[in-house]
Amino acid sequence: MKNISATLAIVWRIAAPYFRSEDKWAGRGLLAAVVAMELALVAIDVLVNQWQNRFYSALQTSDWDNFVREIWIFIALAFTYIALAVYKLYLNQWLQIRWRQWLTRHYLGEWLGGATHYRMQLKGDAADNPDQRITEDVKNFVEQTLTIGLGLLSSIVTLFSFVIILWGLSNAAPLRLFGTDLMIPGYLCWGALIYAIFGTALTHWIGAPLVNLNFEQQRYEADFRFNLVRVRENSEQIALLRGEGAERARLLDRFGFVIANWYGIMSRTKRLTAFTASYQQAAVIFPYVLVAPAFFAKKIQLGDMMQTASAFSSVQGALSFFVTAYRSLAEWRSIVARLDGFEMSVESAANLPAREPAIALEVAGGRHIDLEQLCVNLPNGTPLVAAKAFTIQSPERVLVTGPSGSGKSTLFRAIAGIWPFGTGTVVIPAKAKLMMLPQRPYFPVGVLRDAVVYPAAPGAFSAAQVHDALIAVGLPDLAGRLDEDGHWNRMLSLGEQQRLGLARALLHAPDYLFLDEATASLDEPSEARLYRLLAEKLPQATIVSIGHRSTLDAFHTRKVALVKDGAIHVVGRGREPVEAEPTVAP
Repeated sequence: MKNISATLAIVWRIAAPYFRSEDKWAGRGLLAAVVAMELALVAIDVLVNQWQNRFYSALQTSDWDNFVREIWIFIALAFTYIALAVYKLYLNQWLQIRWRQWLTRHYLGEWLGGATHYRMQLKGDAADNPDQRITEDVKNFVEQTLTIGLGLLSSIVTLFSFVIILWGLSNAAPLRLFGTDLMIPGYLCWGALIYAIFGTALTHWIGAPLVNLNFEQQRYEADFRFNLVRVRENSEQIALLRGEGAERARLLDRFGFVIANWYGIMSRTKRLTAFTASYQQAAVIFPYVLVAPAFFAKKIQLGDMMQTASAFSSVQGALSFFVTAYRSLAEWRSIVARLDGFEMSVESAANLPAREPAIALEVAGGRHIDLEQLCVNLPNGTPLVAAKAFTIQSPERVLVTGPSGSGKSTLFRAIAGIWPFGTGTVVIPAKAKLMMLPQRPYFPVGVLRDAVVYPAAPGAFSAAQVHDALIAVGLPDLAGRLDEDGHWNRMLSLGEQQRLGLARALLHAPDYLFLDEATASLDEPSEARLYRLLAEKLPQATIVSIGHRSTLDAFHTRKVALVKDGAIHVVGRGREPVEAEPTVAP
């Protein structure tokens, strides 16, 4: 019961926000219509149950007129049932897609908000494969929540509707054993209850492991698919290294987990199906066994027996909802657990900057970026870079150098506000525009013009502006392909990608431009031309570069050298020395 209560609490937490959202009236209206149609279908089942008594009694008494009349009644009930069933499905699917649309937008907003997706990776969180959780798990959650919820509602209403009928039929057809009538009030109801309790207990005992097996199956499937995508994205490097054999072995190893877990599901499902199939088949004959003695003793007619069997089947089916829906419930519970884990992971990553200790990001009215008592740590708490009081003045050119692992790129991430691990404060000027260009820039798949202006909305810059920027950075061939659709990170060399990244910077004209080895794949003359271009096109921008070439010194007014032994050398070129020098934590 604790597990059921906890699961229902999670389901309510995930589901309720939609029905309180901006789409609440559409959602509530569709849900109400689907519920009303479900109840109407149960009402028709009750009418059909009563019809069976009259129909079979007409057959038994050879009453042609009543037989014909009941045929027409059945046709009317059948057409009504079909219409309700069709529109219940239609409205159910309409509700599913609206609910899924809202939930997907909600999760995308939470996951992509404030660099949460990046912090989740840094934490090494257990919420693996967020792509699957936002696609398949959301789809299956919406679909199965409605299916199971409506099925449970139908079972409850069916139970209360038919238990009254069955109780009355129990009195009309008393239990007869060895020629003696046993007057047990509602014995058919008690028989259905005992039968359902027996079936439910055994079903849970046999099928309980399916919950974890289904959870693991989804995880293994998603992990296998994720690694296939990684092979596709890194196909060039794999081909150059002749790594196809190693990749095949690695992928088959991961697929082995999928197969092994699936065999576990097969084995457990075989046992569960064997029992539930036996249970359902026995339920067909069980009511006839109970009431047949009364029929042969001429105490009830054929119509009464058929109505009794139908009512018993409805009551037993309602009480056995857990038995018949067990596998779906097991899959649904694993989906709920995965979405719950995803929500918890997103919330934990989003709250990282608010936790103590964490690097604070503040906005002030000055003109410089100030690092105050800043200590940048690794996620495990190991100190990496420390700066007691360091200022990046505006406008100036700063070159940051140092060996790999000294914390250069991590310092940039802290300034950008996406690295929370550490202490101290990063103060950013109000309304200042920062842009970070990494060594391998990102371009979304799509039209080239939209990829260059990213993250601005498509159309934010005219075709002429994008064309001129591409010409300026030395990409005249691409300037004529602005409307071409493609996977640009895969189609272009790293040098071309870096030129495109600088074209993006020219278009956006940031106040602070951070270049993390953003020209490392270019030859020195090309790199020099591009730095001169930045100085010409963005004269008021502060440029902070990470680089290792000595030729970069000529394009910067200050040099900051980070070293792992705890010393930092700051050299001023062309302006006054900095107000305070940073230090690296030992």
